[in-house]
Parts: sequence; C-alpha cells; structure tokens
Amino acid sequence: MSVYGVQGEDRSDYTKEESKQIRARSRRLLGSLLRPHIGRVVVTMILVVIAVAANIAGPMIIAFGIDHGLPAIMQQADWLPLWGATIVYVLAAIVGGVLMFVYTVSVARISQTVLFDLRRRLFDHAQRLSLEFHESYTSGRIIARQTSDLESIRDLLDQGLNELVRGILFMGFTAVAMLILDPLSGLIVFVALIPAVLLTRWFQVRSTKLFRETRTTSARMIVHFVETMTGIRAVKAFRKEPANQREFDQRVDDYRDANFRTINIFGIYEPGIMSIGAITLATLILVGGLRVVDGTLEIGALLGIALYARNFFQPIQGIGMFFNGYQAASAALEKISGVLEEEPTVREPTQPKSLPASRGQIDFDEVEFSYGADKTVLPDFDLHIPSGQTIALVGTTGAGKSTLAKLISRFYDPTEGAVKLDGVDLRELANDDLRRAVVMVTQEAYLFAGTVADNIALGRPGASAEEIEMAARAVGAHEFIEALPDGYDTDVAKRGGRVSLGQRQLLSFARAFLADPRVLILDEATASLDIPSERLVQEGLTTLLADRTAIIIAHRLSTVAIADRVLVMEHGRIIEDGSPDELIALGGKFASLHRAWRESLV
Repeated sequence: MSVYGVQGEDRSDYTKEESKQIRARSRRLLGSLLRPHIGRVVVTMILVVIAVAANIAGPMIIAFGIDHGLPAIMQQADWLPLWGATIVYVLAAIVGGVLMFVYTVSVARISQTVLFDLRRRLFDHAQRLSLEFHESYTSGRIIARQTSDLESIRDLLDQGLNELVRGILFMGFTAVAMLILDPLSGLIVFVALIPAVLLTRWFQVRSTKLFRETRTTSARMIVHFVETMTGIRAVKAFRKEPANQREFDQRVDDYRDANFRTINIFGIYEPGIMSIGAITLATLILVGGLRVVDGTLEIGALLGIALYARNFFQPIQGIGMFFNGYQAASAALEKISGVLEEEPTVREPTQPKSLPASRGQIDFDEVEFSYGADKTVLPDFDLHIPSGQTIALVGTTGAGKSTLAKLISRFYDPTEGAVKLDGVDLRELANDDLRRAVVMVTQEAYLFAGTVADNIALGRPGASAEEIEMAARAVGAHEFIEALPDGYDTDVAKRGGRVSLGQRQLLSFARAFLADPRVLILDEATASLDIPSERLVQEGLTTLLADRTAIIIAHRLSTVAIADRVLVMEHGRIIEDGSPDELIALGGKFASLHRAWRESLV
C-alpha cells in the first residue's frame, strides 16, 4: 500500500518521515517518466545554453561596435570592425532565435510524451486496482487525478521549467557579461541581488502555504460538484438542491478567499522586484555616466550595461512564478504517485493454473471474510454448489449475500480459507479464465456510450450481428430494441439515457447470455423490472440459466421460484438449505418471507 492510502491523501499532518517518503516516491515516479528521454533532455539543455548565450551576446557586440567600430571609422576610415560587429550581431540573433525555437519545440515534445505516458499509466493502474480501492476512493478524486492534477504537471513541464531554465541561464550569462564589460557595474548588480533574493525567498515561503490552500479548496469544490452531478437523481429525489447549493457556495467562498490571499502576495512581490530593478538601473546609469565623464568607462560599455541591467531582474519574476507551478505540480505528482503506489488487494497469480473448460462447481472451504478489522461478514463459511445447479440466496439486508457473490466473482479474496472453482482456488486462476467462467449481472446494469449492439457485444467482443440478436431474443429484449429509432444501431446516449431502467437490465441479460459463462451470478438483477417485464424476463432466465451454475440474489421471491435450491442467510451463516417447496413446507424463515411476499401481491 502507498504512504497515503485511499483515505489519507488530503491530510496535512504528515510526520517528517511520512513527508520524506512521499517526496521520495514522487521523485521515483518523475525519474521513471524522464529516464527514457534522458538523451533528448541532455541535447535540449545544450541547445538552450547556446541559445541564451547567443542572445546575451547582443549588448556586448553593440558595446564593441560603439567603442571600437566607430573610432576606427573616424580615425582610420576602417569600416571592418563595425561591419564585423553588425554581422556577428545578426548571426547571433538568428542562431539564438532558431535554437530557442528548437528548444521550445523539443521541451513541448518531451512534456507531451511524459504526460501521455503518465495518463496511460494512471488509467491502466486505476483499472487494475481492486474493487476495494474504488469503493473507498471517491469518483471526484480519481477524476481530479486524471484532469486537474495532470494539467498542473503539464503547466510546469510546458511553461514553468522553461521559465526557470531560461531565467537562470539568462541571469547567469548576463552577470558574466556585465563583469566582463565593467567589474564595478557587475558588483552593483550583485549587491542589488541581495534584496531581490530575500524578497523572492519571502514570496516562496508564503506562496507555498497559500498555493497549497488554494489547491485544497479547489479540489474540495470540484469533488463536491462532480459527486452532486453524478448523483443528480438522488439530489432531485430528496430535494437536496438548497443544501447542496449552500455547501457549494461555502466551498466557492473558501476558494475565492484563498485566491485573494494569493493575489495579495503577488501585489507585493512583482512591484517589489520591478522597484529593485528600476533603482539598480538608475544607480548604474548615474555611476556609469560619471565615469564616462571622467574617462574611466567607455560610452558603449555603459550602453551595454544599461541594456543588460534593464532586463536582468525580469527573469526573477518568472522564477518566482515558477514556485506557483512547482507547488501545484509537486502536490499533483504526490497524489498521482499515491494512486500508482496502491497495490491491488486481488492480484493475478504469477503462475496461474489454466481452466480450459470449466464445469461450474463452486466450493467455499472454511471461508472467513472481513471488510475491516472489526467487520466480519462471513465467519467460518462452508458451501458446496454442484455444477449446473441454480442457487437462490435470500435473507435480510446485510446477511452476506452480495459478499458471497463478490467472492465468487473474485472482486475480493477471502480473509481466511479458499473459494474454489472446479477444485481450483480462484487465487490461482488467470483473470481471463475467471472472467470467461464467471459473470455477474448487477442491479446497476451499466451501459457504456455506444450503440445497443455495442453494449450487448461487451459479453463477447467480435460477436456477429446474428449472435447479438439471438442473445437479445433469448432474454426477451429483441422486441423493444426493434422499436428503438435505429434498432440495434441506436445510440444509448450517456449511461443508457435513451432506454428505461428495465430495458437496461434486459440488455445486461443479453450481454451475459452472449458471454455464455459456466457460472452466472444475478445480484438483485430483476429489482429494476416492472411486473410485465419481470414475467418476460422469467422466460428468458430459463434459457439464460440452462446448463450452467447460477447464483440468484433476489428479494422478489418470484425469481427464486426457478431455483433448484434456496439458501437462507443470516449474519453470514446459512440457516436454511433446501428446495423452495421443501423450505415452504418446513415453515421456517423462508416460509415467512414467502408468505409476506404473497400477501404483498394481494
């Protein structure tokens, strides 16, 4: 597991050791991203050094032209020094411009390649993480990792690092050039750097805290927005709009206040740097002018120094702005590295056993399962389900029925004991073999963007149109599909918005039928159907469940009637086991549930 864990990502009370581990983890991730491009990075750095040096040479060339070229013309009628300075100046400008263009393009290519790799890595890893992670990690946070956090890293790679590298090189070469032209002027600039560095340090410390606060309030605002829009049906059903609006307004206010505090320090920093630069330039011109008068400084050197001094402090502002991008990208990289360091709790075996043709026999051998240290759902559970048998699981909410289904599907692994398919521990099976052998249909019946045919074909990619239609006919979905505007080519729109809840469930049945698993699990799969649709599906279920092992979890006992065997669960244990007729005759828990269901139909 990562240092963060899925719950502690936004904490601010890390110990020094935890913070050190987090930074080391981020550096490892960044190193792994840049390592394949190290050669291009080195070449790019060489290019920018040459480009900046060529641009910095301009004022020195101008100073040479004035101090040596003009006297040569006036005294000796020799135009060569001036023409030479002019040609060198033009060539330096061309070389600097071309190399800076190549550098900028190269940096952009490196950053886009790194971001492409990181996006793919994050998406791939998030898909491989176990269901436990996704049930703990909110959707808004995982969306933020793929959007705003990656954008922060992109801004740093595309702009921030560019500003930093160019700024440092520009200031370094400028300082050297000024020392060459006039050591005293260089000393004045170095003295002026002291307050500039102190102001920049103050800005860095303050901005680190304020930018983190801005990012935190922004993330909270985005998460609230995403979760509200994702659960908009529940929001409207329970009339939560006013409460949600008040909470969102508060989070927007927090974000606005954090931004105002950030703007305030910029209002101090940027004018401060500009003032230092202006005072330094005035001092250089005053001191340099007096020295020109007494003949200790050439006029061309003074002009070159003034040109250098005018632009010397500008990169400091860019370097100060770099801290903004750096802090945002650093925090984003920490969060992304935290997700990438999460390990699946359900792992594919390194040397899986093959299962070419499953029979569908399921065994629970002394299984114990807990969602947490103090939440044991299945204590010492044993169960044998022969191949081809249809099992119905009934019981009150929280009895452990869905947990049983998740263990068979290997969404989770048991804490103790083993769940076996045809005598093979599920932890020893390859995921591909397990997914072909076991399919679960849930109440959610999620449909992806695309056509009706595309969604049915998820059960078996590459299935023909005839096979898709046959699956739809088998579960009673063909008639309503044909009535859609474009039949099987109808786009279901976002999350199946063009079809009803019951129709989505029928499509999920068709998908499962096409997959043709040996073990089929129906977890409240008929709960969304109305009575006529349920009766139609009952006929389809007879076809769907034939010649395969089936586990049906249902509160509607009409679905249970087609089961060969009913298991009544209570607190993670089986309290009754038998055929529906046997349990009704027994007069126990199932009989009372069945009686209550019959009375509800009257």
